[in-house]
Amino acid sequence: MDNMQGIKHIILVLSGKGGVGKSTVTTQIAQSLLAEGNKVGILDVDLCGPSIPRMLNVDGKDIHQCPQGWVPVYVDKEQKLSIMSIAFLLNSKDDAVVWRGPKKNAMIKQFLSDVYWGELDYLVIDTPPGTSDEHIAVVESVKPYNPEGAVLVTTPQAVSVGDVRREVTFCKKTGIPILGIVENMSGFVCPCCQESTNVFSKGGGEALAAETQVPFLGCIPLDPQLTRCIEEGHNFLSAIPLSPTSQAVSHIVNSITGNQSNRNSADGMDTS
Repeated sequence: MDNMQGIKHIILVLSGKGGVGKSTVTTQIAQSLLAEGNKVGILDVDLCGPSIPRMLNVDGKDIHQCPQGWVPVYVDKEQKLSIMSIAFLLNSKDDAVVWRGPKKNAMIKQFLSDVYWGELDYLVIDTPPGTSDEHIAVVESVKPYNPEGAVLVTTPQAVSVGDVRREVTFCKKTGIPILGIVENMSGFVCPCCQESTNVFSKGGGEALAAETQVPFLGCIPLDPQLTRCIEEGHNFLSAIPLSPTSQAVSHIVNSITGNQSNRNSADGMDTS
């Protein structure tokens, strides 16, 4: 049985370096898609730093087997948001995954073949930073299912933007469409007055998008309320829906789904 055949859309979340908030962006994209009525899965293939379960308050849950394979962990009672992560397979949350490339690749391929997702509108794949063996394993495994593309996450600083430029090259070399670039940690939102101040800088991600001719999806500011919700395992978008950060995430997801619709329309055009 092909456990991927019930998935309508696959989105990869990539970053050129660690510490840019890629997993945070992944969870916010997934929860925004969920709020729009979609059934969503998150596959956490950051094997050495699996943080998705804690962010969604399902740390320590057990994985169960069914005749079709592994059953993912469900975040909600309605079973509309599901997760698979190596964190669920470790004996302790402090265990380190000390594996060479071949074993990592085998684990990723097993996740993509053996997890019984059922029917999903979206599968969002949170990848490790960089362009390593793990990324090639993911790309090779999902390519037969025509993924919608990749969301590239950067911060405004030149060092991060330079690393994401290499991620753009990786996508082009492997034939993965780029849905767009997200500039994370772009400004600081004051929890008192909601005014945003540029702490690091601003505009690096947008400039890179223009330079590489890929869509710019938007900016997500540093927001203490988002940090608190993630630390406590709460849904930030439903807890504080009117904040500038929530609105920024909604705008980004609308851009992603809009780009996806435009791509599907273009693929379906009669060019005869």
